[in-house]
Amino acid sequence: MKMVAGLREGRFRERVNRFLARVEVGGREELAHVPNSGRLRELFVPGATVYVSPGVTPGRKTAFDLRLVLIDGVLVSCDSRLPPSLVAEAQSLGRLKEFAGYPVIERERTFGESRLDLCFSGPEGRVYVETKSATLVCDGRALFPDAPTTRGTKHVRELTKAVDEGNGAAVVFVVQRGDATYFSTNRDADPEFNSALLEAKRKGVGVYAYRCRVTMEEISLGARVPVELE
Repeated sequence: MKMVAGLREGRFRERVNRFLARVEVGGREELAHVPNSGRLRELFVPGATVYVSPGVTPGRKTAFDLRLVLIDGVLVSCDSRLPPSLVAEAQSLGRLKEFAGYPVIERERTFGESRLDLCFSGPEGRVYVETKSATLVCDGRALFPDAPTTRGTKHVRELTKAVDEGNGAAVVFVVQRGDATYFSTNRDADPEFNSALLEAKRKGVGVYAYRCRVTMEEISLGARVPVELE
């Protein structure tokens, strides 16, 4: 997936609220939209190098969108809207062996009381897929979530119901950086999500994680990394 054109380098100053940050661009302090409701404390460090794209919507309050953060020499995408598109792109190119045989890709398919990111279907039936964005990596271990996620827990339970009704289902954790060597849930941040995911896996929900290749020009799903749950 091509990165948004016209990225400009800046410095992170402070996070105002979940979706708003102050950044310094070209010697001026500007407001930037943050396309991620996670805490991202490991990324949003005052003085950190960031890359922003100019806002194009008429009348918007923010001059930029915050796209990338360079932290400890690693380029990280902080846009939580990207994982469904990254997984769909990889599936369309035949790169996801765990979903081989399901060539039809649908976006935002409703199941139960949730709208899930993707649904893959083929001669063997359908697989409901929910994607989650991870940006927190500690000593090679990617972690999700970085804060309690009631919505995430609800999605995992819906996937469990989908399996109970005879469908396939999977959670794909998309680590939007290239330095992860394995993945696990952040049990301390959200023990309920951890428990729901363990139960989902026990019932047959697939649990996968991929790190990403991130450059100034593009981002794509890279290697699959082991998932360790407890």
